[in-house]
Amino acid sequence: MSRIGKLPVHLPAKVEVSILPGNVVKVKGPLGELSQKVDSDITVTVEDNLVKLTRPTDLPRHRSLHGLYRALIQNMVTGVSEGFTTKQEFVGVGYRVEVAGQLLKMSLGYSHEIHIMLPKEISAEAAAVKKGENPVLILKSIDKQLLGQVAAKIRTLRAPEPYKGKGIKFVGEQLRRKAGKSASAK
Repeated sequence: MSRIGKLPVHLPAKVEVSILPGNVVKVKGPLGELSQKVDSDITVTVEDNLVKLTRPTDLPRHRSLHGLYRALIQNMVTGVSEGFTTKQEFVGVGYRVEVAGQLLKMSLGYSHEIHIMLPKEISAEAAAVKKGENPVLILKSIDKQLLGQVAAKIRTLRAPEPYKGKGIKFVGEQLRRKAGKSASAK
C-alpha cells in the first residue's frame, strides 16, 4: 500500500464529502465547496467522518494515483475548513504592490506598471509597509492548486536574483546568494 494513500482523511466538523456519479468527489465546508474528478480505478468511500481510498492492484500507475488523489482530497478538506495562505515579499528599491478588488498593480523596476487580474476564488491584500520594510502581498484561497499557480505566476514577473536578492520571493524562502566580483590584487 502507498504510505500516503492508505491513510484515511479525517473530516472536521461542518465538512461534508459526497461522491457524485462519474467518481467526482465534492467537499463542502464553511469556507466554500470544491470538487475533484477521481480516476475510475480508485474507489472512494466515506464512513464515520473518514474518507478512505482503495486501489485495485499494485501496478505503478495505481500506486501513484492512490497517493495523488488522497493528497488532493486532503487539500480540499483543509481548504474548505481552514483555507490556504501565501505571502510574497517584494524586495527592491521602488518595488510596490497595490490591491484594488481583484486587480493587482505592481511596480517592479520596469518602465511601466504591471497589472494582473486575479481569479475570483483568490482574495489578496497588501500588508501595510513601514519605512525600511519590504512590501508584502498576502494571497488567500480555499483551492491550494490555484493559489500556488497564481503565486508562481506573480513570482515569475521578477524572480529573485542571486547577487542582491532583489525580486519577488516567498516570505521565509532561503535564496542561494553569490559573492559577486571581487577586486583583483596586482
